[in-house]
Amino acid sequence: QVQLVESGGGLVQTGGSLRLSCAASGRTFSSPAMGWFRQAPGKEREFVAALSRTTGTTYYADSVKGRFTISRDNAKNSVYLQMNSLKPEDTAVYYCAADSGPVFKLRVASPREVDYWGQGTQVTVSS
Repeated sequence: QVQLVESGGGLVQTGGSLRLSCAASGRTFSSPAMGWFRQAPGKEREFVAALSRTTGTTYYADSVKGRFTISRDNAKNSVYLQMNSLKPEDTAVYYCAADSGPVFKLRVASPREVDYWGQGTQVTVSS
């Protein structure tokens, strides 16, 4: 089992920045792929970014490319999401995810196929 705990959400104005953190514990070696998804009210959970903790390979949704950066600190078993130039449409609950498969799986899989989820952290961008 892998446990994921997110932090860093909050309220920010349009154009502002936030940094989300995800701390993993448990059998983290079994889940090299980690990433972020988000879910806005009334919408399905959608992919945001993913990273391989072993190779550093990253993937981003088109909607966040150039604005968001995913990174890792393997010594702390943590993954981060730096969000810049935030827009009101970025408002959502952001979930950390981990999976035993290749990192590309997080890019293409349905959320129900992902192995582990955090509890989520709210990000609200005011206009």
